[in-house]
Amino acid sequence: MSGEDTLRGYRGFVRRKLEEAGVRVWSMVRVTTSGATYEGILLPRSELGNGNHIVLKLKTGYNVGVKVTEETVIEEIGYSPGHYVLPEKKVEFKPGKPLVSMIGTGGTVASRLDYRTGAVIPAFTPQELFSAVPELEEICNLEMISLFEIFSEDMQPEYWVRIAEKVAEEINRGVDGVIIAHGTDTMHFTSAALSFMLKNLPVPVILVGSQRSSDRPSSDAAMNLISSALVAAKSDIAEVVVCMHGSSSDDYNIIHRGTRVRKMHTSRRDAFRTIGDIPLGVVAKGVIRMLRSDYKRRSEHRKVTVDSKLDPKVVLLYTYPGMQPDIVENVVNADYHGIVLAGTGLGHCPRAIIPSLKRAIKDGVAVAMTSQCLYGFVGMNVYERGRDLLSLGVIPCGNMLPETAYVKLIYVLGHTRDINEVREMMTHNMCGELTSGEPYNAYLILQGGLESAAEK
Repeated sequence: MSGEDTLRGYRGFVRRKLEEAGVRVWSMVRVTTSGATYEGILLPRSELGNGNHIVLKLKTGYNVGVKVTEETVIEEIGYSPGHYVLPEKKVEFKPGKPLVSMIGTGGTVASRLDYRTGAVIPAFTPQELFSAVPELEEICNLEMISLFEIFSEDMQPEYWVRIAEKVAEEINRGVDGVIIAHGTDTMHFTSAALSFMLKNLPVPVILVGSQRSSDRPSSDAAMNLISSALVAAKSDIAEVVVCMHGSSSDDYNIIHRGTRVRKMHTSRRDAFRTIGDIPLGVVAKGVIRMLRSDYKRRSEHRKVTVDSKLDPKVVLLYTYPGMQPDIVENVVNADYHGIVLAGTGLGHCPRAIIPSLKRAIKDGVAVAMTSQCLYGFVGMNVYERGRDLLSLGVIPCGNMLPETAYVKLIYVLGHTRDINEVREMMTHNMCGELTSGEPYNAYLILQGGLESAAEK
């Protein structure tokens, strides 16, 4: 088409590099940078994202962002013109409908397939998103923000801060809810981090993703987006939550508290589960049904703030038979400030690493204990090994999930290195990460009887 931008979304230095290499969107390219080589289709990208990256569709079907520097070598190895298949549907602001912001951090939770190239094209604007998922237009007025584009396994604590600050900015300008599009692998880390950092929330903040990309007939993307939009626009929740499929069918979504949720399957659409507790609610057939009453509710009188003081010098270590003390020694020698142990059973570890833990604590390293069982509480007064660890100064973390404890210790150490204050903060429930007990029907797949709840 005459006048068509052959490098849609690219600008500045990266655009010049692509032009110098003679490549266009839909070119098959080979990119060599920092000792790694990638081959894939150059995709169009959001103009609002990080301008230092290009987006490639790999042969595996995944999209990847590749940082471009002066040393990066880009060459075209083929070309097959694609067709941008996300028509922009005309969208008018509808007075009276809630205003929701959707912040993109990576992934293709809302997209369409270009069948000629096999490329999944993400929706970049509200017009494109409403074209991909037209049901959203009936739920809310939607504004989209592309914050950055990364794989969720590349998430860093500094990115949690950027997300939190953008969420607060959107809420304080008056939106009724915020949706965060996020890769699923580390979504539960980010939901925990935002739970600790976002103070005095007046509206819901929902993390959403898709286990299966939008080009697959079994994709969960559209339903997850619709349910998340309903929660953002119409629920009375004022917490950080995750909203994902509740079963392998398209019958309902679960609303999980951000500090009690975990990804429990590599590929199932209902991979996310509330662990050791009952989920906050379900979304079924366009209706939100709350399963519990002990959650924070909306209030137009609150103003959110961001508590972004973090100390990323924390490690999460799983204990195991044969674990050697040099693992802990290396952590201490590398000047880490905190260790979260995912211990066996009630919170145990091999005798071999106890001297190393003793040295770590003596050197001012905070050591906290969780259970790799995930369900249940650490009980370090029951057996001799647990009592030995307590006497060293290891902090018991109740039924806090290992990943949540890791995030919380990063947050706590950002505020204090005083071990007594660290102990007080780690053992004090801040936002649902610790509970006083576990309901009998909160174990494994029961999820508080969700099958029956979704049918009502």
